[in-house]
Amino acid sequence: MADPSLTSPSRTPLRSPNASLTLSFPFLRERSRVWEDGKDHPLPRDLPSPLPTKRNRTYSATVRAQSSPVFKGICKNFSRSQGHGFLRPSHGGEDIFVHISDIEGEYVPVEGDEVRYKVSRVPPKNLKVQAVEVKIVHLNPGTKHETWSGQIISS
Repeated sequence: MADPSLTSPSRTPLRSPNASLTLSFPFLRERSRVWEDGKDHPLPRDLPSPLPTKRNRTYSATVRAQSSPVFKGICKNFSRSQGHGFLRPSHGGEDIFVHISDIEGEYVPVEGDEVRYKVSRVPPKNLKVQAVEVKIVHLNPGTKHETWSGQIISS
């Protein structure tokens, strides 16, 4: 047992190390890694994406993307619920990532749609590229297409 006469610099009595200890913080900052008891932990879908979207792309990256040449490709896959997909360039090469915020037009792309796009480098190392200003130029015939508002259209 600790001597009850011993106190800490803040004048609170010291306790035995065998007693249960509780830690408290004077305040919790928003977005800190410490959560209060009873609060739900953030889900992976709630965490910010490390990929630059149209909303968080820097001005210089936006200017470079706008001055990029226009490429043609085919939509390899796209998941509206996940918010991203991949394009297959018509000139060959690796598939290119596309984020939902970079798709222009009224339709959600589906596999086989012909698209035109520009590319932007992905920081921090600028080794990979992602498609920006993606426009569907020809809908894949025989497939159902969905508008961003949820209306289904057969092509």
